[in-house]
Amino acid sequence: MMCSCCERKVMIWSLCFIFCLSNSILVFASPDKHLCRPDQRDALWEFKREFYVKGFHSNGVAADKKTKRWTNNTDCCSWDGISCDPKTGNIVELDLLSSSLNGPLRSNSSLFRLQHLQSLDLGYNNLSGILPDSIGNLKYLRVLNLGGCHFHGKIPSSLGNLSYLTGLDLSINDFNGELPDSMDNLNQLTELRLGSTKLSGNFPSMLLNLSELTLIDLASNQFEGMLPSNMSRLSKLESFSVAGNSFYGSFPSSLFMIPSLFYLSLGSNDFSGTLEIGNISSPSTLGFLSLVENNFNGPIPRSISKLVGLFYLDLALWNTERSIVDFSIFLQLKSLTFLDLSYINTRSMVDLSLFSHFDSLGYLDLSGINLKISSSLHLLPHIGILTLSSCNIVEFPKFLKTKTSLSYLDISANQIEGQVPEWLWRLPMLRYANISQNFFSGFEGSADIIQRSQIVLIDISSNRFQDPLPLLPNSTKFFLGSSNGFSGKIPRTICELRFLDTLILSNNNFNGSIPRCFEKFNTKLSVLHLRNNSLSGIFPEESISDHLRSLDVGSNQLSGELPKSLINCTRLEFLNVDDNKIKDTFPFWLRLLPNLEVLVLRSNEFHGPISSPGVSLSFPKLRIFDISDNRFIGVLPLDYFAGWGAMSSVLDTVDRMPSRFEGRDSGNYRNSVSMTAKGLKMELVGSGFTIYKTIDVSGNRFEGDIPVSISFLKELIVLNMSNNAFTGRIPPSLANLSNLQSLDLSQNGLSGEIPPELGKLTFLAWMNFSYNNLEGPIPQGTQIQSQNISSFAENLGLCGAPLQKTCGGKEEEATEQEEDEEKEEKDQVLSWIAAAIGYVPGVFCGLIIGHIFSSYKHDWFMRIFHYLT
Repeated sequence: MMCSCCERKVMIWSLCFIFCLSNSILVFASPDKHLCRPDQRDALWEFKREFYVKGFHSNGVAADKKTKRWTNNTDCCSWDGISCDPKTGNIVELDLLSSSLNGPLRSNSSLFRLQHLQSLDLGYNNLSGILPDSIGNLKYLRVLNLGGCHFHGKIPSSLGNLSYLTGLDLSINDFNGELPDSMDNLNQLTELRLGSTKLSGNFPSMLLNLSELTLIDLASNQFEGMLPSNMSRLSKLESFSVAGNSFYGSFPSSLFMIPSLFYLSLGSNDFSGTLEIGNISSPSTLGFLSLVENNFNGPIPRSISKLVGLFYLDLALWNTERSIVDFSIFLQLKSLTFLDLSYINTRSMVDLSLFSHFDSLGYLDLSGINLKISSSLHLLPHIGILTLSSCNIVEFPKFLKTKTSLSYLDISANQIEGQVPEWLWRLPMLRYANISQNFFSGFEGSADIIQRSQIVLIDISSNRFQDPLPLLPNSTKFFLGSSNGFSGKIPRTICELRFLDTLILSNNNFNGSIPRCFEKFNTKLSVLHLRNNSLSGIFPEESISDHLRSLDVGSNQLSGELPKSLINCTRLEFLNVDDNKIKDTFPFWLRLLPNLEVLVLRSNEFHGPISSPGVSLSFPKLRIFDISDNRFIGVLPLDYFAGWGAMSSVLDTVDRMPSRFEGRDSGNYRNSVSMTAKGLKMELVGSGFTIYKTIDVSGNRFEGDIPVSISFLKELIVLNMSNNAFTGRIPPSLANLSNLQSLDLSQNGLSGEIPPELGKLTFLAWMNFSYNNLEGPIPQGTQIQSQNISSFAENLGLCGAPLQKTCGGKEEEATEQEEDEEKEEKDQVLSWIAAAIGYVPGVFCGLIIGHIFSSYKHDWFMRIFHYLT
């Protein structure tokens, strides 16, 4: 009986447990039960619809894969990038990093209805526009990432409302002005990332009040002035970067006194004087120190040896004022894995064996230092990157033969002769080899020795190689062989390099035609430079890869037309075909290339007009336009230059800090182009393209007026319209070209005066108005008056300095005319006076005579009357 009762109880409890369990399962499995609150879900859904999504990631996956999986009838807490508070259902985290959202973040965006957000990450979306003040309404935010979103304008002061904020990332945007003072309220902030945001002003002093800061990144901005001396107030600071600004003065040694500081980057500023590291008593935790590209001078401080925790040290371009450097001060830094002492301006000769104590060193750059290298040297067992450029090395360093971990070698600009050793190409990890600017004449070993390597970049330019081009491995991505003595035809084996990105063969003796293969076999070629050879034949369409960014085939003997397959090269930035025999009309279709910056068609047989009715020739990024010495004709429309944006305003082409390392991963080539400026031939190389903005249409047959739209190009530096048939007057609006340095309008048919407004162009150092029909006085102004007399020659009507012909001729003529008129007036007055003087007695005499005559006449008449009667 008792047993039966127990069994009954167990059964009842079992049934209850099963019922409760099943009920729980039904509750949690019910499709109508959602954790996400409906108002939160609706706000998210509306937020998604505020933007349009566009593009694909590099791996081919749709760029909107996060928001694409959002479905309106599902639990929003399960959506990608969403996290909710499990107790309240409020959304506390929104992560849409790199989701290709396009459109402005509106001030009334539904985003700001998510009042409980604690983490917001919209980084690397295209949210171009201003950052609205409404961002300050998300008062519970702890982490805010808006880096890389293309915001512009000022940073809103409402950010100061986010008092719980611990992490703020506004880097890589287009903000301007200074940081708002309200950020003084962010007293819980630990990480502040403002790199590459174009901010300006002095160092934001309010940051010294944010005592919880562990990271400050102000790199690549426009800050200036001196850093505060009391930086040690940031007692918890671990990482501090102000590289790429314009800070000047002495660097505050108080930073080195912060015990937690691990990362310190000061490169590319104007800090000067001697560096004071201070009295470091306890072992330093500093691991990263970069002082590159400043104005520090004097000896490298010996106290640097106390920074025993350093693994990264960059002192490149330190000016020791040609003093002797004691390199033994670095021997205490046994943890170094990166050491750059390049171009420190010392007369010391360094024995490379000194660095045998650095067992962990993987990166070493001693460029610009005189080196002594023993043939029996054994050192740097783990070296991966070694740069010994311009070190006066006369023999190939044999110690490299055993460096099996070496992946990058640069021994350029030395005095090494003979042949390149065979063992170099057998180093198993070698991928980048720069042996340019030496006196190498050949390669040891078999012809295919290089082909058996895994080389990615090889730079053998500016040597004395004359043998056929070496056979290159399939892994080759960058090959630079310019300025040698290579001859014959360009080998077709080049076409078989499937990964080839850059091919530089300029300044050799190649002949024959350009290989017809790159379009078919190699679709990744982005740089093709073949200038200054003896290549001939037509410019083949098959030589054009759709990936081309830079094409230079100038100074050859190419003929035919410009290949129209260039229209497919939407990435093309640089096109130079100067000094060939290309016979074609103006390539209007080039206006469809959105990234074109340099167009040089000089010295060919191009002909016809360069404008067409109904065709707007807009080159928004063009910086150099040279079509000189062709046979172009016609009248340029008044609005011809209206759409040339890059010459109209200052446009940034590089958003990162300029670096001496630029080109390390793609070869050391630099685009170059010759141009005429200030009456002289000059060559632009590398950064010159971002500085110079030029137009040269000289040596053609253009006629009519100079287009007034040229005055829109306010950033223009060189303008050459000489040797044409332009007529009419010089537009006074040329005075708007405030950056103009060189102006050549010679050998045309221009008339009228030289506009006086041109005298206000303070940068205009050279000008030429000769061989025109100009007249009148030469304008006053320091720049104009300082020109050579030849700049105004053969204008018969011009006068004034610097010509010897004064402008007095007309004044004398006018004076003489006035004097003649005055004399005539005087003569007339005298005549009238004389007439008046003679008039009175004349009248009196006349009356008397008249009276006598009348009396006589009366008597004579009476006598006749009597006679007749």
